[in-house]
Amino acid sequence: MINMNPIFISKITARRFIMGKQGLWPGRRYAGVDGTAAALRQMDAVQLDPLNVIARSQDIAMLGRVLDYRPEHLNQVAYEQRGFFDYGGVLFLYPISELPYWRLPMKRNAEKNRWKTFIAENPKTIQQVKDALRVNGAMGNRDFKGNKKLVNSYRGGKDTSVALYALWITGEVMITRRDGFTRIYDLTERVVPPEFNYATTEQDAEDFFARKSISFLGLMREKRWRTIFSNYIERKVGADEADARIATLYEEKVIAPVSIEGSKERWIVLAQDLPLLEELDAGRIPSGWQTLGPSTQDEVTFVAPLEIVSARKRANQVFDFEYIWEVYKPLAKRRWGYYVLPILYGDDLVARLDPKLDRKTMTLHIKGFWLEDDAPVNDPNFSDALGKGLVRFANFVEAKKVDIDAVAPKKLKNHIQKMLKSVGYL
Repeated sequence: MINMNPIFISKITARRFIMGKQGLWPGRRYAGVDGTAAALRQMDAVQLDPLNVIARSQDIAMLGRVLDYRPEHLNQVAYEQRGFFDYGGVLFLYPISELPYWRLPMKRNAEKNRWKTFIAENPKTIQQVKDALRVNGAMGNRDFKGNKKLVNSYRGGKDTSVALYALWITGEVMITRRDGFTRIYDLTERVVPPEFNYATTEQDAEDFFARKSISFLGLMREKRWRTIFSNYIERKVGADEADARIATLYEEKVIAPVSIEGSKERWIVLAQDLPLLEELDAGRIPSGWQTLGPSTQDEVTFVAPLEIVSARKRANQVFDFEYIWEVYKPLAKRRWGYYVLPILYGDDLVARLDPKLDRKTMTLHIKGFWLEDDAPVNDPNFSDALGKGLVRFANFVEAKKVDIDAVAPKKLKNHIQKMLKSVGYL
């Protein structure tokens, strides 16, 4: 391993960089359909989830970045403009320009025992599905009756369902649109713009994912890189190979080492992002990060449950904020609530709330509300920012009323109630 002296940055700089690289701080810098596409490219990817308690995670994530975001914007840029495609066992939306690199993990998925075996053992079903798509055009799982039921597959209850998934995960078909959140598939050559319908070399693909492993997270613990890289390229990377690749990335000045205040670990960043770190560490906001509306200091942002800056224990690393999405936990084991969202104020997570939308009355209920110990609860600026964030969120989910009985302390609740009343939500 090359011995390079890491640059030292404060924890606040690290936090602001991670959020800023993701387009989440210092506030919304995008607007409209074009802004949605620009935000997605800035993010590298957004995780997709079907659960719609109040809004889907991906839509909450985009609302935190795009000033006037609507869910139809995501569908438009992905499936009408063909700017993005969804892929993976853990489902993400990626820029379509990346597809030539993704052909490598698709190819390797086809070579894995699970899918290789299924395809080999069900050739008639595989051909049946491909023929139906070729003749009929785009089709969903419900359009196939199936030939036999499968009891041991969580990818579908009938053979045609699993065949569709196998063809998708191996790249022969793609999701051409969604009805609600239901996948509608078509043959890959009919979905992908011609300029992206090819595969790069294996070396180019692995070089791309070596960088993307870091780019998506912004800052990464060096020892974590091997695991993330292996997941992207769908093959196990040994320790020796990982060390050699990291050394090459240092030599070629693709990455640079970073030391973060309070952390004993070695972190890495893309070298091209060093100027951003320098600007932030000097207390300045990088050019291009200026907001189109209120900053997160002026108006809080409700952070999506699968938001990359805080999901999977990153909230603890980045914000010293304990966060676990408890939606799949039994009721008795939940500490907070079913669909709890962290609340971003300025550059910190200072609270959380558990929202639910009653779609019969279109009432937004805040079922639970919890402040962190260091939350500026007595600061009227925070009260204003929280109220404004709640109003934006209520507008987004098209609520007609907002119930904040769970909000405390009383002074904070009264302040927000006045704001809600002034805009007709009480």
